[in-house]
Amino acid sequence: MYRRNQRLTREFLYRKSLEGKERLLYEKKRKIRQALEEGKPIPTELRNEEAALRQEIDHEDQNTAIPRSTIDDEYASANEKDPKILITTSRNPSAPLTQFVKELKFVFPNAESMNRGGQVISEIIETCRAYDFSDVILVHEHRGVPDGLIITHLPFGPTAYFGLLNVVTRHDLKDKKAIGTMPNAYPHLILNNFSTKLGERTATILKHLFPVPKPDTKRIVTFANQSDYISFRNHIYEKKGGPKSVELKEIGPRFELRLYQVKLGTMDQSEAQNEWVIKPYMNTFKKQKILGD
Repeated sequence: MYRRNQRLTREFLYRKSLEGKERLLYEKKRKIRQALEEGKPIPTELRNEEAALRQEIDHEDQNTAIPRSTIDDEYASANEKDPKILITTSRNPSAPLTQFVKELKFVFPNAESMNRGGQVISEIIETCRAYDFSDVILVHEHRGVPDGLIITHLPFGPTAYFGLLNVVTRHDLKDKKAIGTMPNAYPHLILNNFSTKLGERTATILKHLFPVPKPDTKRIVTFANQSDYISFRNHIYEKKGGPKSVELKEIGPRFELRLYQVKLGTMDQSEAQNEWVIKPYMNTFKKQKILGD
């Protein structure tokens, strides 16, 4: 199993290394298509390659014209089966962190929680690969307060690192009468204001933690981005009065996420390339809008 995973990882990294060449070739063919459609001369730097490139263009269709990327490969089979998630913590978790993890287990359908004990991250990742888990979520704390959440997609990544803020567990909500029981239904997802390229990437990582819901489910999970802070809310709705009257009930928990790193690999791979990492000098108003407007 170990050798197989090493071989698959090498193949994945090799495909990724070809992306730059494929993207450059795509741009050359795009310029030739544009010149032909507009009736303009072929760009000077492409005239020596025009014949070969036009021959490739003639043999392409809609599926082969645009090059695929490793990002496409990461979630290529996500719709074929429901996600299977393992949630664990840092070592020796406090009582508040343990309670928060129990609630997260009900937030994500098909999730299982595990006491980490003495296991290292690499052992957890290998075990999850062997048992066909799709994702691993690791929750950190500081002095009893949950402050970090890492999401690794298996088998080869990506890994998203989030700061965790303003955690409110179910029974700490102000309106305790509205809590009710935690349903196991697959929720509808609301992903609001993830309009940039990085925002779309983040939304992809988050939405694939949830399976496809049934149309009549009454549970709603919201990830709303505002000023690069992602607010998580968990609701159920009930019809009250007329056919258009709906009452929302928050069932918790609630928290905010702050993305600070995305890696092209799993969390146990220290050599994995950074796809994006927050910079301490991102202090202008324009640069702060990294996930959405």
